[in-house]
Amino acid sequence: MNIRETLTWRDIAEIPSLLEAFSSRAGLMKRLALRSPDKAVHLVGRGSSGTATLFAKYIWETYAGTVTNFIHPHSIFEARKPLNFKNAAVWAFSQSGRSQDIVACLRRLMGWGARGVAVTNEADLKANPLARLADRHILLSGSKEVPVAATKSFALQLWAVLWTAQAWSRCFRPADFKAAVRAAAAATEENYGGEALLRRVKRANMLGFVGRGAFNAVAEDSALKFREMAMAHALGYSAAEFLHGPVGAYTGKDLVFLFSPSEAIPEDIRRVMKALDERGTPYEVVRPPRGVRFPFNCIPVDIRMKLLALRLALAKGLDPDNPRGLKKVTPTF
Repeated sequence: MNIRETLTWRDIAEIPSLLEAFSSRAGLMKRLALRSPDKAVHLVGRGSSGTATLFAKYIWETYAGTVTNFIHPHSIFEARKPLNFKNAAVWAFSQSGRSQDIVACLRRLMGWGARGVAVTNEADLKANPLARLADRHILLSGSKEVPVAATKSFALQLWAVLWTAQAWSRCFRPADFKAAVRAAAAATEENYGGEALLRRVKRANMLGFVGRGAFNAVAEDSALKFREMAMAHALGYSAAEFLHGPVGAYTGKDLVFLFSPSEAIPEDIRRVMKALDERGTPYEVVRPPRGVRFPFNCIPVDIRMKLLALRLALAKGLDPDNPRGLKKVTPTF
């Protein structure tokens, strides 16, 4: 199968235009982006949507002065007494708006006094119980995502996070958003690493993805896409967590991707490089494209990894649009 014949590639190729379309509506974020009176939010999501909440935590706490807390649905469902969520703002991320446990979790939290924000990619409210439930709905796009692996919806979730930070604190330059769209467009046409990197990835027994800060979210979701699309043994880590044990599992037969937020490699990534050198574990340092600043450069780097996972799936003779045993909406509740 040719890569451009896949639905996944078409979704990825659509990302730049969808980012621009969202930007044209970004003025709505001032009304939609709820916070508690003390400038705090709570986040809940699963899969790629859960990884997007990790990106939100890094961005909103770093740039927007907003304390950002994670919610684990199990503890909410098992709570023996009602929890005080009066005036709390709970953001629920779900590509489809149909994740049963996320809908049920938000319903319970709103019953305890929370205000809800749904972040979805489903415009049809009849098919979107999360958006119907929430006080506010941030619609990522009107373009449905059919393949199992979330590609364009994940990029749009990161984009919504950046625009939310902008609405709260005016922390970025308008040029940053424009540069990110250009870099995303270039990344969709890039054959990152060429056939040489693809061969290294295909040979590896185990893949690791390591990032710091916002790139931790890119690392986590990259690993997820390699698992989903290409049936690869792949895991994502923060730079600090990787050195707290996981590095011990990697050998000379594996490959680790190290995400640098800039051309100059930061010290914590260099420490990971040193540990891998000592173990004889191969690694690939992924530097961001020039002309786009951190954290906006997370988006083109994410696109590179999604396309590499797609290339690996095709090289292995797999169907990346419909991975075996997986569904677009996963029932877990």
